[in-house]
Amino acid sequence: MSSINVTNARKDLYNLVQRVNSTHEPVEITGKESNAILIGEEDWRSIQETLFLSSIPGMRESIIEGMNTSVDDLSDELDW
Repeated sequence: MSSINVTNARKDLYNLVQRVNSTHEPVEITGKESNAILIGEEDWRSIQETLFLSSIPGMRESIIEGMNTSVDDLSDELDW
């Protein structure tokens, strides 16, 4: 993750926003008293969805089970 101070981030905010959205690489913005992380909207929404799904009891295990299930094992269950 790259880092930039808040003064320079302010000067180049448009390009920073473009960069984090195209590379999906967050940027740390450092200040005198505190720091912040700039991430793209798509990445933010992905993080929020992951947190939500992780909060549902049994969801993690269900996802892992699904990932370990072969598509061939599901072909009889699909009605397309």
